[in-house]
Amino acid sequence: MTKTMLRITMGIILMTLLVFSVSCGPQSAGQTSGGANQTGNAEKPKLICGVTEFEPINFRDASGAWTGFDTEFALLVGERLGMDVVFQEIVWDKKFMEIEAGAISCIWNGFTANVIDSVTGRPRIEDVDMSYGYMLNQQCVVIKADRAAEFKSIDALAGKTAAAEKGSAGESLALEAVGSTGNIIDTAAQINTFTEVKAGAVDCAVVDILLAQNITGSGDYSDLIIADITLDSEIYAVGFKKGSELTEKVNQAMKALYDEGKLLQLAEKYGLENTLILITDPGK
Repeated sequence: MTKTMLRITMGIILMTLLVFSVSCGPQSAGQTSGGANQTGNAEKPKLICGVTEFEPINFRDASGAWTGFDTEFALLVGERLGMDVVFQEIVWDKKFMEIEAGAISCIWNGFTANVIDSVTGRPRIEDVDMSYGYMLNQQCVVIKADRAAEFKSIDALAGKTAAAEKGSAGESLALEAVGSTGNIIDTAAQINTFTEVKAGAVDCAVVDILLAQNITGSGDYSDLIIADITLDSEIYAVGFKKGSELTEKVNQAMKALYDEGKLLQLAEKYGLENTLILITDPGK
């Protein structure tokens, strides 16, 4: 082998070793491992919100993405806290099991704070920590329009068959109202109670008025109305596992958004401006 060929061969070997060293060496800036993002920062903690289909609070748009007042509210809070917000659809009567098991971070779905839960038989404040109250609500009675004359007071429900979402504030009220001679048909979600009324399977449904106002009197449910029965006000709050550090963090973000007028802007978007509040002790 000539000296020239030897120099060429040695050059090729050196170049090969250099390429191998670079490809097998430490990762360059911007590359990640172990759950970091592409800028080298750790992943944001997740705020997993347990929800059900409940327009205008949480519902899916035409593309299947979650939207609604509570949905956008949670996203605003998550942004303040530096958290990624995830929406997990749950079976409502399993909500306390989900939060206790850590499957969700909170119950953020038009969750009534000041009520005795129909599943546990206890005030909800005993099972979860509540955030500040942020919205007024009340239950209502949904009926077929041609039966309006029959339902003029809550006493009219005695002995009737009523539909209600299992584990909901509506079920608690319905159980008491129909009494021992009546019957309750449980559904997996409030939206399903309207189908039961329309089909004649039940005499009425007891649901959140914010939902009923969006459903009754139009489309497939044009023959349904809200009965002329006034019931007590309720307060929506976010439910957290007992002792969770998230409760106070969300409260601080909630108050800031309220004080800045951003919650009012969001409420106006969904026609809920007259129900928006901020109350520090919603469980009473």
